[in-house]
Amino acid sequence: MSGEVHQIAVSGGGVPKLPIEAGFVDLSGLIDDGHFEAFHGGPDKALCLYSLEVIESLAAEGHSIVPGSAGENVTVRGMDWTRVVPGTRWLIGKEVEIEVTHFTPPCKKNSRWFSDGDFSRMSQQLYPGRSRVYARILSEGVISRGDEFAQAS
Repeated sequence: MSGEVHQIAVSGGGVPKLPIEAGFVDLSGLIDDGHFEAFHGGPDKALCLYSLEVIESLAAEGHSIVPGSAGENVTVRGMDWTRVVPGTRWLIGKEVEIEVTHFTPPCKKNSRWFSDGDFSRMSQQLYPGRSRVYARILSEGVISRGDEFAQAS
């Protein structure tokens, strides 16, 4: 099973994160991506990933969410997102291997993307399969838009 990197995004801190074509990923995450370490970042939260199809389904409900707005660094398309769960390992392109560590809790800063302010639509507990995920980096390297996103063996 594989998908594709739809977007890579960074910011100086906060949301939305803005698209870049490629970036270097080290053990702490994407170089040039700022975040508040008390809540985001660190070895087990080095990257935040989200599904393009989940974003599109939320947008189809009338919400203004787009790739990068929820704070994800990597937006993936073409995957059964319910399979991207804690404990699974994935390859991004040819160099970067990650392990999903946990589901990302919904954040109130994302309420602005929801027409009714209900950011709990991103909660794994309330809406299984619609959560962002955090991952640790197992091998560093460059990731690019269009890279394959595939389960590691």
